[in-house]
Amino acid sequence: MAFIGETRDSVFGQMFTELEVLVNDGSPYTDELDERALARTAIASSTITAVWRRTLRTVRILNSRGFSSSMATPPSYSRAASPTSGALAAAPAVSVIIPAYQTSALIGETLDSVFRQTFTDFEVVVVNDGSPDTEELERALAPYRNRIVYITQENGGPSRARNTAIRHARGEFVAVLDSDDLLMPTYLDEQMRRLADDPSLDLVYANGLIFGDSPLAGRTLMDASPSEGKVTFEQLIDTTCTVLTSCTVVRRQAVMDVGLFDERFWRSEDFHLWARLAFHRYRMAYQRQPLVRHRRRPGSLSREKLPMTSAIIEVLQDLQRILPLTAAQRVRVERQIARRRAEIALEEGRTLFFAGHYAAAAAALGRAARCAPHWLTRARLRMVYVGLRLMPRQLRRLYDALRHSGPAATATHPTP
Repeated sequence: MAFIGETRDSVFGQMFTELEVLVNDGSPYTDELDERALARTAIASSTITAVWRRTLRTVRILNSRGFSSSMATPPSYSRAASPTSGALAAAPAVSVIIPAYQTSALIGETLDSVFRQTFTDFEVVVVNDGSPDTEELERALAPYRNRIVYITQENGGPSRARNTAIRHARGEFVAVLDSDDLLMPTYLDEQMRRLADDPSLDLVYANGLIFGDSPLAGRTLMDASPSEGKVTFEQLIDTTCTVLTSCTVVRRQAVMDVGLFDERFWRSEDFHLWARLAFHRYRMAYQRQPLVRHRRRPGSLSREKLPMTSAIIEVLQDLQRILPLTAAQRVRVERQIARRRAEIALEEGRTLFFAGHYAAAAAALGRAARCAPHWLTRARLRMVYVGLRLMPRQLRRLYDALRHSGPAATATHPTP
């Protein structure tokens, strides 16, 4: 999911931010940890109950009208290494799955962070998703090959790569990790402790610290995308809660039950899965402690604002199609689709305004006003729309004067 709190430097950026604040008004929720428990003992004691609960869920899911769980034929792969020395070694508690695509320069640092974990009952599955830098990638992986499961496949996107890893994972739980992010040493320990504290949970996600190429560097993921209250389907749709994928540990069988990641989607595929899990009442929770370092870099899929927003709309529309939503849930989804369309129109209007195409910018703002779900945002957008129609150059001169006289003076938008 795209970050909601990205810094913007124009009057249109300000309106864009206000639109998002109006939809996502709330404060961060603090999820306190109980006293330390014995993770494996607590999980084992709940096995029978958990299996029965998942069986009932699976039956209900398979009988849900309109739900499709069909998946593509599993891709071919080659196993380059085994994580254990014995073929009959006990399955680990956690499988850390890492899809790799054009990250040969970074994946070594990621693996180092995994192998520094204080919790040691895990395996690592790396999937080379047809990366064009395979030669460099395999050179970077060479020091770790006796400690990882390495799978290669033709390029199929992040969903297919993660599904390949999940299908070959042996752990009861799966830790999803991008190949450029870093785990803090106690990540698995804290996540498994949280799952042990409440064995009915199927998924838990943590907070993360942003670093790299972003104005949000130094802040946390939950500063940008807060989570508040109980994690439900409705909360995910409203973005009151946002599951942070590289900070997530999830029960493998739960993901299998709902059909894994949908391989049609290359963007927002994670949101599609989390929403399906929540809809089918798999239990989720989070903790606000930063346990992951999330890297922001040029070229990553999540940095492309307009394509990401368009992908979210496609995912929301697909959820409408495949899930037997209630009338109230459909209203929520429609409202979120309208909000995302307003975001796209706002961004288009902003770009056109700075390019000097004032009539086209006004038209884009008019579309944004019609789509915006909040009446106050609609009113503000209509005021700017009227201003652009009647006196566009005066608005531009006003903006330039404000930009050069205040903190926004560092903006780089040219004056046509």
